[in-house]
Amino acid sequence: MREIFQSQLQEVQTRLVEIASDSARVIEKASKAFTTSDATLADEAIAIADATGDKALALDELVIKILAKQSPVARDLRVLVSALRISASLERMGALAGHIAAIARYRFPGSAVPASLAATFAEMGELDVKLAKQVVELLKNTDADFARQIQAQDARVDELHRHVFDVVLGDDWKENAMFTVDVTLASRYHERFADHVVDISSKVSYLTTGDWADSEIQ
Repeated sequence: MREIFQSQLQEVQTRLVEIASDSARVIEKASKAFTTSDATLADEAIAIADATGDKALALDELVIKILAKQSPVARDLRVLVSALRISASLERMGALAGHIAAIARYRFPGSAVPASLAATFAEMGELDVKLAKQVVELLKNTDADFARQIQAQDARVDELHRHVFDVVLGDDWKENAMFTVDVTLASRYHERFADHVVDISSKVSYLTTGDWADSEIQ
């Protein structure tokens, strides 16, 4: 019976890594589509984002079945509770990246990024991609020290997000209202993507230490 349960826990971890890998693919394609006005990449990102949501839902259903049948305690219970929370964050990461791709798709064939913010969005995208790939590795090894290292990298994304707002609210900003909304939303999506990475890393810390950090991101 215990062997079956351990096999189920391994299946949960495997699925989490798969969904995390999909989320990393989405943000990589979406951020590039956004900065290069690539409609093909945008369409690919949106399709993967939709599939990621379906996979997260299927994982949630699996975890709930395991909870109902096995009634786990102690660390096993923490693994499954963490899996539900992590799954939710991964789903949101995929959705947020999909939103970025949708803006690029809507703006095509025009640019979604004004020249004054091109470098900012390029760096923001690179950081989100890096963080997403680190989450994949984190879910494979569940290392608490690595989780803390990931959390520390969010500060730069927050800084870039504030810079976007500074530029948009500055006297030199001459773009129209719709462009302003798109740029502001894209920046917010990047920032929230990184927030979910931090949220996942805190859940992994909970998994390894038992200390809960209530940092749920919507």
